Amino acid sequence: MKRIALAACLSITVLALGACGNSTGDRALSGAGIGAGVGALGGFMLGAPLEGALIGGAVGAGAGALTSRHQVNLGRPVWR
Repeated sequence: MKRIALAACLSITVLALGACGNSTGDRALSGAGIGAGVGALGGFMLGAPLEGALIGGAVGAGAGALTSRHQVNLGRPVWR
């Protein structure tokens, strides 16, 4: 049950902070970074930070690529 609650919390966080930037590539890249960080923290709590980072990065990249800047906009990416 604890894992399901953590996975739901991480998923909501990744989707809420899915991406920033205007292009699909920017949004996927920033979403992957945010997701990997959140996933690593969640995975660390469960004893599997690498797996958490991989899953979080994949979910974050997907969320960033599938959302538009009109749906979620965290501003200009730091690398631009």
